[in-house]
Amino acid sequence: GGYGTSYGSVEAVPGREFSAYAAVPGATHPHRVLVQVPDAFDAERRCLVVAPASGSRGIHGAIAVAAPWALPRGCAVAYTDKGAGSDYFDLDAGVGFRVDGTAAAADAADDLAFVPEAPAGATGIAFKHAHSGDNPEADWGRHVRQAAEYGLDVLARAFPDQAPFHWDDTRVIAVGISNGGGAVLQAAGLEGGWLDAVVAGEPNVLVDGHGSRALYDYTTEAALVMPCALLDMEGLPQPPALDQVRPSWEQRCASLAEAGVVEGDDTASRARSARELLSSAGWTEEALRAGALSTGFDLWRAVAATYASAYTGAGVGEHPCGMSWAVVGEGGPRPATAAERAAWWSDASGIPPGNGIMLLDASVMALDPGLGGLQCLRALWTGDDARGEALRAGVAETKAAMPDAGLPVLVVHGTDDGLIPMAFSSKPYVDAARAAGGTVSYWQVGDVQHFDGFLVLPDYAARYKPLLPHLYEALEQVDRHLDGAAFPGDARL
Repeated sequence: GGYGTSYGSVEAVPGREFSAYAAVPGATHPHRVLVQVPDAFDAERRCLVVAPASGSRGIHGAIAVAAPWALPRGCAVAYTDKGAGSDYFDLDAGVGFRVDGTAAAADAADDLAFVPEAPAGATGIAFKHAHSGDNPEADWGRHVRQAAEYGLDVLARAFPDQAPFHWDDTRVIAVGISNGGGAVLQAAGLEGGWLDAVVAGEPNVLVDGHGSRALYDYTTEAALVMPCALLDMEGLPQPPALDQVRPSWEQRCASLAEAGVVEGDDTASRARSARELLSSAGWTEEALRAGALSTGFDLWRAVAATYASAYTGAGVGEHPCGMSWAVVGEGGPRPATAAERAAWWSDASGIPPGNGIMLLDASVMALDPGLGGLQCLRALWTGDDARGEALRAGVAETKAAMPDAGLPVLVVHGTDDGLIPMAFSSKPYVDAARAAGGTVSYWQVGDVQHFDGFLVLPDYAARYKPLLPHLYEALEQVDRHLDGAAFPGDARL
């Protein structure tokens, strides 16, 4: 979207980087924290920006969100991977990742970030978001606070002549997008008066009432129904291989009709029924259209499978729908090579598939391979058995508390977001926070979908604008407000 040319900066900022593990009380596994301290840290205007990673990314997953705005102006930046990240564990080789990101065998290193409990003979790949057993999303706000605490500690070590650094003498701004946006809004609800301001972009956030829907609810709904519904829409954005997946979408329409989910005797009528079903559930035209990319990349299923494991506290081999992950070759699952393992920590997204690791579904059906697994994942939300109750209890633990009335919160969201629709996430949060007396502003940005990174695709670049410039502007205006300017109001941009 023009990063580094029309907006943003990739100029070098000299400084130091510090990293460690932090542990939330009661958690089985630590989360990573990392602090970047510019040499030109402004001692006269102490500033710490806290940025949790987006998605399930590793510890460097929020650099583009915070660093280009914060570091050049002399602010330090503290990061957390929020208990997820790219600390995969190779069950075949018994290898995980150390604090510096290098691979090592569990019996030869005592500083691995994640070593899962696994039954003897377990094979494949385990990763922290799915297999830690900790439901990390429930602790996102505490992860953010611990990253901030580590930031203050690092500043005291980096500049001992200026120590100590406290909440009351250091400006602390939390900023995040997507899951990181949800994390900073969870942090806003923590007590203690430690935050000075919050900027949340396209946040995955859940509250009571106001039309709020859990990510797991609308993700499993989209995974099942959206492939069929998109066949009723013309002029879709073109994810890679759209024409190749169209036959499978037509089969999904047939499967849904057979299951009684949609009506119609042919693909056109079934697609229309599916689209009406999603519209009645709150999906806007813009969200459906942008959702074509998540559907084309099979992202809905990947997210749902990981979160089902996390919300139910499942360990290795305990997925509630029998799903697992492994490196896959031409003949099926196989052990990873050392070269493949070495790239996971730096390159992986935190949620496979990706980097050679595939999602394995034990419920594969001949005509509609993903249907059985998706029906199981959806039933965890809609059913009333013990597994469903456990999953819904895990989701309930992730609800965000309301911010203190005096804490300025600015929420920025694209109107075309097809992964985390405004109607299910940011708007309910803003409405709930205002009803509780919060100081919240809401910027709704037109022609912006969820993934700035996908603007490298020509068709997306022609249709959509990036979100990050508006997030940087939000940080700028919040910072001015803390210096005495008026708090920015709502905006449609």
